[in-house]
Amino acid sequence: MSARETALHGLRALIADGELRPGDKLPSEGELGEQLGVSRGSVREAIRTLSALGVLETRHGSGSYVSSLRPADLIRGLSLTVDVLPLDAILELVEIRRPLEAHAASIAAARGDDALLAGLTDLVERIAECPDHDEASRLDHEFHMRIAELAGNAALTSLLEVLRSRTRQYRIFDDEDAAQLKILSDAGHRAIVRGLIARDPAAASAAAAGHVAQTEFWLRKQMSE
Repeated sequence: MSARETALHGLRALIADGELRPGDKLPSEGELGEQLGVSRGSVREAIRTLSALGVLETRHGSGSYVSSLRPADLIRGLSLTVDVLPLDAILELVEIRRPLEAHAASIAAARGDDALLAGLTDLVERIAECPDHDEASRLDHEFHMRIAELAGNAALTSLLEVLRSRTRQYRIFDDEDAAQLKILSDAGHRAIVRGLIARDPAAASAAAAGHVAQTEFWLRKQMSE
């Protein structure tokens, strides 16, 4: 294990074990280096890495502090790596999304209020009527993220946002496939909303799972050609 890795794992252990808690200021680089048995430079590199991941916050002129360690914020940091995944890895992201979006829809069906659910109905029709692919993609993302927010779990919302962000960066279907997929997608959105409005967690969950599975099917078809 390199000195940088030793510093990184050691600093992580101090936070995980509760020796350094959310909001605490880190000891000086020299003190940490002595405690962890590495150079100040290795400590500095470890601090930079953990800052990029949202675990630490560096304040100019003040030092480095442990962040609030909110799950949603740390999960958002996954975008640093997820956003560089190649096209052939998207299928794996979609497979992960299927149970997560089904779970979010199930919870949203039990918790959502009438006003918010009515807003989803309007949004679904705006997506169906939108002729512009980029705008329809934006509205589609908004629709799914609203459902995640209705579920009331910030970590789940953050994870779905990270997973969906990479798939949205690609337009991989030809015009004929895209047209067919949009028809199925619009139908899937309406099925999800019906389950939500009926306050039926099972129906909403099944509709959301089927909706993502349809995208998964088209991706597999596209990649096999």
